[in-house]
Amino acid sequence: MEDFKSGFVTLIGRTNVGKSTLLNLLVGEKVAAIANKVQTTRTAIRGIVNRENSQIIFVDTPGIHKPKTKLNETMVETSFTSLTDSDIVLFLIEATSDDIGRGDRIILDKIKEAKRRTILVINKIDLIKREKLLSLIDIYRKEYDFEAVIPISAINAKYKEILLDEIEKNLKPGPAYYDIEEYTDQTLRQLAEEIIREKALKLLQDEVPHGIYIEVEKMKQRKNKKKEDIYDIEATIYCLKNSHKGIIIGKNGEMLKRIGRAARIDMEENFGIKINLKTWVKVKEDWQENNSIVDKFKLK
Repeated sequence: MEDFKSGFVTLIGRTNVGKSTLLNLLVGEKVAAIANKVQTTRTAIRGIVNRENSQIIFVDTPGIHKPKTKLNETMVETSFTSLTDSDIVLFLIEATSDDIGRGDRIILDKIKEAKRRTILVINKIDLIKREKLLSLIDIYRKEYDFEAVIPISAINAKYKEILLDEIEKNLKPGPAYYDIEEYTDQTLRQLAEEIIREKALKLLQDEVPHGIYIEVEKMKQRKNKKKEDIYDIEATIYCLKNSHKGIIIGKNGEMLKRIGRAARIDMEENFGIKINLKTWVKVKEDWQENNSIVDKFKLK
């Protein structure tokens, strides 16, 4: 039998480049919130892939952006810290770029500094012509000695095994760090918070920016009248302004009901158990500068 291999793989890239979509594709489960918005991922989320001869632990990091608040600073710091702690880096860029943009340049410099084995993943290739892709590959190849350059579309499952094979090839022999049944190190409480936040981001469109923060206050398992297991979950959606609160609740509470319904369906599918979800909305104006909240987003 081949030596068993294992290692930590950091996914890094600018905001909105498709990291969370790629993580969920590779893990085959939903571990990261996906919304077509900047800064969807706030913490380093670990997704675990167990293969016959390897265990790959992916760390999805917040997108690199210019920090404007304490929260943003923590997010960027988390991304760069996980870079130096990884065995392999998956550097995700967009196929639509013409050159190395400022954000990608900062990441590339950090990769050079960390001297990490890196696989360049070019996402969204369905949006461009082959000549443009070849030119982009050429530009990046001159900058760094990548282990491989893999053009993909993160929404297409056919790229999953290609990427996993390439990663496994570059891993060193090592033990399984997690139980082979696990696919994330996040707790159910964290996953519940992620799911509610994702639904809120998707349904609220651009009306409410990223000024929301979810806290699950209660999570208790019990049997219902039919003797089925059920989780009672109570969560608060915190926002920055009263005007945002009104938008999140919606006319006659409709928007909050839609968020709750979508989150409950997703949780039942993910957790394999019935969910009774109650949500509230509160205003907390300074939470993005509040140390006790921001500390939760630091890399543990």
